[in-house]
Amino acid sequence: MKTRIISAIVALLIVVPLLILGGYYFSFGVCLVAILAYKELIDLKKSHAKIPFSMVIIGLISMLLIILSNYSNASIYKGLTYQTLIIPLLFLLIPTIFFKNNKYMTKDAFYLIGITYLLGIVFNSFIILRIRSLYLFLYLIIIPMITDTFAMLSGKFFGKHKMCPTLSPHKTWEGFAGGLFGGLLSGLLVYNFFIGALTIRVVITTIILSLVGQMGDLVMSKIKRENEIKDFSNIMPGHGGILDRLDSIIFVVLTYMFLLII
Repeated sequence: MKTRIISAIVALLIVVPLLILGGYYFSFGVCLVAILAYKELIDLKKSHAKIPFSMVIIGLISMLLIILSNYSNASIYKGLTYQTLIIPLLFLLIPTIFFKNNKYMTKDAFYLIGITYLLGIVFNSFIILRIRSLYLFLYLIIIPMITDTFAMLSGKFFGKHKMCPTLSPHKTWEGFAGGLFGGLLSGLLVYNFFIGALTIRVVITTIILSLVGQMGDLVMSKIKRENEIKDFSNIMPGHGGILDRLDSIIFVVLTYMFLLII
């Protein structure tokens, strides 16, 4: 418990100033976090075969190009350009014909392309949303954080019916309902006090984000279960890796970006 608390304090001391400062400071911090998350997915042993170091570097560069491309308030509506999205396809798929003895196969190239797109789009969205509004970013972070907390507490005190025992033995439907309540309440409070008046659209959006956040947590649990690991890494002692901390947030941010433009 002591290690977990110390890790959380250190993380907050790093993240909070960058979040408040925004701009290039925040973008630099996001890129560092993205690199660590990229390494965690590269280190998975059962999701793909061993990928040549040269291709890992090309994938990393491609991811950073996506993260740092077209980010402005208007980018939410314009989206990423075809040029940006084509780079990983060409530079990660074509080299498969030059590697001998199956050292770099097309299935591994598609895995590399997939995580490059996933992390690139997610962390590009982080930057765009922070540029749009600090309070909006906090709203999106608070929902999954409080959802997870309420889900854990509700499951601990009231949980009786298992939700997905094969993926996450401790998750229950009672915890799911408690998490939804906590995420909705906290999200609406933050929105009402710092962003604007509550509407039916905001309420529905908050409910969806809380639900998707819990589904995202299970998706990440499935990835870890398939790879027979407890945490993605141990970069934060007591908490696990970057993806262990951002699992729900990743899906919340992606969903919000989708909902924002429909």
